[in-house]
Amino acid sequence: MRFKDKVAIATGGASGIGAAFVRRLHGEGASVMIADLDAEKGGALAAELGERAAFRQVDVSDPAAMAALAQATADTFGGIDVLFNNAGIGCFGETPDLDIEQWKRVIAINLDAVFYGSKAVIPFMRQRGGGAIVNTASASGMAADYAFTAYNAAKAGVINYTRCLAIDHARDGIRANAICPGPVDTPLLVTGVDAIQGLRADWERRVPMNRFADPAEIAAVAAFLASDDASYLTGASIPVDGGLTAHTGQPDLRPLMGA
Repeated sequence: MRFKDKVAIATGGASGIGAAFVRRLHGEGASVMIADLDAEKGGALAAELGERAAFRQVDVSDPAAMAALAQATADTFGGIDVLFNNAGIGCFGETPDLDIEQWKRVIAINLDAVFYGSKAVIPFMRQRGGGAIVNTASASGMAADYAFTAYNAAKAGVINYTRCLAIDHARDGIRANAICPGPVDTPLLVTGVDAIQGLRADWERRVPMNRFADPAEIAAVAAFLASDDASYLTGASIPVDGGLTAHTGQPDLRPLMGA
């Protein structure tokens, strides 16, 4: 019960990593506000969890909506202790071919929304004497992927913005950290991956652990960062990627050398 009497907000909380985080914190005693565009899934998750869970439909790219989310959470549960900035989208395209509106939308949801959420909750965290912000960045924010221009740029921005939050608000008792997942078995990713023959097998081959993560595995690290177990950890970006970013990308010579 690490989160007994704590209040958390999770954006993108209706499915995937967000829903796993919601279940984890709620199971450890937190009251949780689930924020998502998907009212059907978000409402169903709140109903499933019952007491200490609520849902609010939110477009995270709207700063007024994020401010209203923070106020509604404080009104419902009495304050805010944890923010999980998790909502995100991706798009495919090299710079000359990328539509400007696509670029703006990816930056708005993946990066601007992290700022809007943090700006909205920090005053409430100050009232509580501190808090924890956990941002979902990506292994793709730590290095480049072919033709994921906007997504990579946004996630790299999340990593450095997390550092800014950490040093600016340490004096407020507010910690800020980021998780950097590799491939995860979420509906958003799997739908696209499994539609392309051979892509999953090739991707898994490139991950040293040879598999995608389960959303609960990512949520477990996010929950640690949100908890008092990580009380001296701030400004960090933690790869949760099965060893993907530990690899230089050079060939594995062992099979060729009979090892």
